[in-house]
Amino acid sequence: MDAFITLLLDFAIPTIIVSAIFVGILFYVLPREVRTIFKRELKSYFTSPIAYVLFVVFLGISNTLSFFFTGVLEGGEADLFLPYFQYLPWYLVLIAPAVGMRLWSEEQRLGTMELMLTMPLAPWHAILGKYLAAGVVLFAMLVLSFPIVWTINFLGEPDNGVIMAGFVATLFVALCFLAVTSVISAITRSQLVALLVSVAICMMLWLGGLPHLSELLMNLKGGWLVFWPILKLINVLGVMPHFTELAKGVLGLRDIVFFVTFIAFCLFATSVAIRLKRA
Repeated sequence: MDAFITLLLDFAIPTIIVSAIFVGILFYVLPREVRTIFKRELKSYFTSPIAYVLFVVFLGISNTLSFFFTGVLEGGEADLFLPYFQYLPWYLVLIAPAVGMRLWSEEQRLGTMELMLTMPLAPWHAILGKYLAAGVVLFAMLVLSFPIVWTINFLGEPDNGVIMAGFVATLFVALCFLAVTSVISAITRSQLVALLVSVAICMMLWLGGLPHLSELLMNLKGGWLVFWPILKLINVLGVMPHFTELAKGVLGLRDIVFFVTFIAFCLFATSVAIRLKRA
């Protein structure tokens, strides 16, 4: 019962508050055109099997592996970073592109992209509306991960503030991967191509933050120096260091600015790709 009350106070109520703020912004701050696209896109996710399949896959992989293969239940250890959060971005490398691959590829395949862009709305209305709808799907996946939180509170007395920070960090990573997928989806009409290319780029973004890559940059010599600019760019854009800091409860403005800037740049790149196709 204590674990249930903790889950309610530390996670359910904050989640409801965040959701209420989002709904308030959506209905009272964002333009009507964004709301229209958002509702249309969100409905399309849940009127097809795609959202339900991805929910089952994500929750099945994340919770099953954490419960049975990463030692979260061994010795009643009340901690989630090592057995849970450090693995979530690996699942999201595939799940986030799977959610976002249809954002623009489907519109291009069906020939409705041109029709949408001739409507009385700016491209950023459609971009933001579609992105927010896909982001809500990813947010819902993380919210439904509550059994792992209840279990860890039943086993001991964890720092739920740190656990909440882990979910926030994971959501930022998911939104970054989704933003990358939005760009790729705007470039190609094939959902499969959008998925595969996005997975590859997201994998590079995740692995780009590894300490080993920084060491490699320091030790490059001779002809290998020609690859230094590319490797340096990948290293700078690596999301792992920023995720790790936030997931451990270190609320750094630099990390939050990185995620917000990265997402904004990708959405801007999406608008450029759409304008080029429109031209």
